[in-house]
Amino acid sequence: MMPADVNDSPSSGHLILQQQRILLQYMRLIEHEMPKLVAFRKPFIPPTDKTPIIMRSMHYQGEYHPAIEKRVIVVPVDKLDLENEEAVHKIKLLAGARWTPHPPKDAGVSGLEEWGNGYIKISCEDFPNGQQNLKWASDTLDKLVASANDVSDTFADLPLDMRHVVSKIRKDKKGDHYGGRAFQRPTIHDFPKEWLPQRPSA
Repeated sequence: MMPADVNDSPSSGHLILQQQRILLQYMRLIEHEMPKLVAFRKPFIPPTDKTPIIMRSMHYQGEYHPAIEKRVIVVPVDKLDLENEEAVHKIKLLAGARWTPHPPKDAGVSGLEEWGNGYIKISCEDFPNGQQNLKWASDTLDKLVASANDVSDTFADLPLDMRHVVSKIRKDKKGDHYGGRAFQRPTIHDFPKEWLPQRPSA
């Protein structure tokens, strides 16, 4: 009970009212604005072999941040339009530290995917517009593929430089740099199928 000579609630009462106003505002948005989003709903279409590139961007819910314009693309080497094994080896050399034998952790690639010939990751944040950064990354990937398919020099006598991969593994401090475990780590594909329980026949 408030004293008779007090015409206003204390500060804690105003805080409670402010929280109730915020809650009511969000409830009004859910009631009146959320149904309008149905018009923008699109069905999910899984990527095909013709669209192997994964594009990643960042968003801060309306707040400005320099990383908003950054664009990152990741593509498996096996899905690129390379002519032969010499071109696969050459693009790994040309990509340098942008190539890794395993998919990057922030690439959005499923852990069940086969590693194959590895993945190439290209990022750009040099331009003021996100579409410009994406275009630069895409053009750089096209140049890599064109250079890899150039038969004038295959670089077949050059070994693959794995120092950036080993360095990253050592920084993780998980012991994978011993005995070549970084490139031979067992995956779910190595699980013996004969160990799986048999489904009862109908």
